[in-house]
Amino acid sequence: MGFFDFLTEEIAIDLGTANTLIIHNDKVVVDSPSIVARDRISGKIIAVGKEANMMQGKTHENIKTIRPLKDGVIADFDASEQMISLFIKNIPALKKKFFNPALRMVVCIPSGITEVEMRAVKESCERVNGKEVYLIHEPMAAAIGIGVDIMQPKGNMIVDIGGGTTEIAVIALGGIVCDKSVKVAGDVFTNDIIYYMRTQHNLYVGDRTAEKIKIQIGAATEDLELPPEDMSVQGRDLLTGKPKQVQISYREIAKALDKSILRIEDSVMETLSQTPPELAADIYNTGIYLAGGGSMLRGLDKRLSQKTDLPVYIAEDPLRAVVRGTGIVLKNLPKYKSVLIK
Repeated sequence: MGFFDFLTEEIAIDLGTANTLIIHNDKVVVDSPSIVARDRISGKIIAVGKEANMMQGKTHENIKTIRPLKDGVIADFDASEQMISLFIKNIPALKKKFFNPALRMVVCIPSGITEVEMRAVKESCERVNGKEVYLIHEPMAAAIGIGVDIMQPKGNMIVDIGGGTTEIAVIALGGIVCDKSVKVAGDVFTNDIIYYMRTQHNLYVGDRTAEKIKIQIGAATEDLELPPEDMSVQGRDLLTGKPKQVQISYREIAKALDKSILRIEDSVMETLSQTPPELAADIYNTGIYLAGGGSMLRGLDKRLSQKTDLPVYIAEDPLRAVVRGTGIVLKNLPKYKSVLIK
């Protein structure tokens, strides 16, 4: 191994449905939307990440924006491979190299993923020069990123609300004791908002606008201590066909998202009900940890707390909790050997 060691670069990847993050040398070097824009005629990728995201919903027929991941798994193998490859090429430290270094990677994947889907992730990474590819379950990475000592014989509950999936897991002794993966997460919230705007305001808005509404005034409950200001939303009027603007308050978004949040609540309750009694006792003391972008929805922590009667904590910088955990695993591979998926 010796000689090749300095030719091998180590990177940690959180390959998410909505955002892809990469850590190299303990720094987050890539934090971009998981989206690519492809030229239909030549088949070439013309933009990736933030640039491609700006194009979403604004393309003509020769450009197509693709989100290669759906529900946390690779839906478009080609596009995902090109996306990962472009992201890796954009890492400043690797740009200076003459040749593409061999890569040692740790990549995280949803816990409810099948063998076939797992292999797709692995092959995608091997195609972009990944000589050693290790996989780790997302809730596990989130727990490590939050700072939970997962090796202890103590139960901890993690709820990771991403773009495509919500991962709920009870972790003890460096393993997942019980878990549930539901396909209700950020993307579903965005679609709920689009649907609500259509049905309640006869206003047709695109994905990007709905996403903006979610971030600016999204809420999980109608009684917030610090309510956000109302927001003006522009879109197309479905009755007249003219562009129009409406004022939206956070209360309406709370209504729009209610059903989806109920489904997440139910999944959390179900996972709690499957937890062995000793671990349930631990969780009563430690509470529930929230990670992922979805955990930033205003009032969600309060709502889960009321439902479960447990304290709910949001990770600091929840969007990066998973990739931070993946980076820690990468640095201490021997210690976390048992956590990795064979």
